[in-house]
Parts: sequence; structure tokens; C-alpha cells
Amino acid sequence: MSATVRVISLGTLAANPHWGERGAVRPAHATTSLVVAGNAKILVDPSLPPQVIVPRLVERAGIGPDEITHVFLTCLHPTHRRGILAFEKAQWLVCEREREAIGIQLVASLKEAHAAGDDDLVKTLGHEVAVVQRTVAAPDRIAAGVDLFPLPGATPGLAGLLLPTTGATTLIAGDAVATVEHLAAGQVISPCYDLEAARESFSEALEIADWIVCGRDNIVPNQSRRF
Repeated sequence: MSATVRVISLGTLAANPHWGERGAVRPAHATTSLVVAGNAKILVDPSLPPQVIVPRLVERAGIGPDEITHVFLTCLHPTHRRGILAFEKAQWLVCEREREAIGIQLVASLKEAHAAGDDDLVKTLGHEVAVVQRTVAAPDRIAAGVDLFPLPGATPGLAGLLLPTTGATTLIAGDAVATVEHLAAGQVISPCYDLEAARESFSEALEIADWIVCGRDNIVPNQSRRF
């Protein structure tokens, strides 16, 4: 049986440049998806707070947080994991490159905050470090029909999930493909960690996927591919 994907919550940008917005006009959050593959129930990017994402999961998929076997983070940006503490029984996965790069940055910032005597920042960064330490490096294959697909650029080690089937291939792209407008314009999200790498990842996404779950939008067809 093929893996299936269902969008649990649609994400949005704080400001979408394709809508003529230049400053933040709304709280940003990422698209949250559920991948079901056999006994595996993989929640991708639980971006909304626990009190919101849990009832949304029940509404959209009819399951509770304890039934989630894995949480997969396309990246470690805080907006992608606001609700992760609601899924303590699940295994938390992230691309190894992302885990190492962000972990090093956080530890360095934590040391600086300690040296500066900034107790509030120490507390905040300590929580961030604890979340990263709780994650494990995602394997190349998370479940049958669910493969890790590195898409670095927007962040150092951003990665999506590839769901290949005989009929069509679906890619959960995270911020590598932000919205349907970015997809149509061939544009990557801004700002990003490495612009050239982000552009290469964007091109790879278009080459391989028939359907794309955008990082801040719905699941959309890749119009550059013939069905």
C-alpha cells in the first residue's frame, strides 16, 4: 500500500511579496501535513501551538497526538515546531545536516548569553537546545514509500519527504517551495541561508515532483510536469 499525505493545517507567510505585502501583516506558520505509511503516522512541521494543532489533527484526520509515531521537521526554525511538545510519545526526526548546523549555532548563542548574564535569553535558548537534543537524525527511508529528500538553501539542512508511487510522486517541500505564487514565479523564499543552494533545491523539486506540498501553502500540482 502506498503512503498517503493529508494537509492538517495550511501555513502562511508573515508577508507574501506576491500579494504586494512589504511588512509583516500576520503571524507566520508552516503547513502541517500527515503522512500515513502502514503503521507509521508521520506528522510534518507541527507549526501551530499544542492547543490548536491537537484539535486540528482530530478534525482533519480523526486521530489524537498519542497515535503519531514520528514528527518530522523539514527544518528547525521555531515557526515549524511550536506544537511539537504535544507529541512526546513520537520520535522527532530532522535531517542530520540541519540538526548539526542549528545545534552548533544554538550552543554558541547559549554560551554568549551565559557570559552576558542574560537569564531570560539563557532560559529561551536552553529550551531550544533541549528540543534539538531530543531530535534524531532522520534515516534515508523513514517508512515504506517515505524517503528523505534534502533541499538545503532556505536553511542549512532543510529536507523534505518524497512519496513516490506508480501514478504520481508527491514531495513535501517545506520552505524550499514556499507558496503556489513562488512556484509559478520560480522564486525561492526570502530571506534564505544560501540563495544559490535554495535555487538548486527549488529546481530539483520541480524536476522530481508531480504534486508539491508547499511550506506555506496547500498541496498543488507541478504545472511544469506533464500528467
